[in-house]
Order: sequence, then structure tokens, then C-alpha cells
Amino acid sequence: MQFHIENMTCGGCVRGVTKAVLSVDPTAKVKADPATHKVDVTSTAPRERLVVALTNAGFTPA
Repeated sequence: MQFHIENMTCGGCVRGVTKAVLSVDPTAKVKADPATHKVDVTSTAPRERLVVALTNAGFTPA
């Protein structure tokens, strides 16, 4: 699944986004690109749970 996170702008943000996703699914694969604000996540977790975790971490996905 893919997310667009407008306020993900640097490596620190990528680490925060990755940590939020892994808090829901420790086996998830996360590929984040701060230049395009896109995050690709491979996970069996429901999208809704990932959205909640990202939002709670301060990275509201679109």
C-alpha cells in the first residue's frame, strides 16, 4: 500500500514513519522517499491501523 505524507521531508522523518509502521507490524517492509513524500509499505496489517499509527506519530497520510 502507498501513502503520501506531505510533512515527511528528511531522514529523521523517514525514521519516524518507519518506526510508526513497525510498531503496528514488526515484519513490514517500508520504503520511504522524502523527496516525493511517498511511502510504500508491504504489510499484512490493515491500512486503517497504519494510518492511526502514522497520525499518532505526527505524520498524517493522505
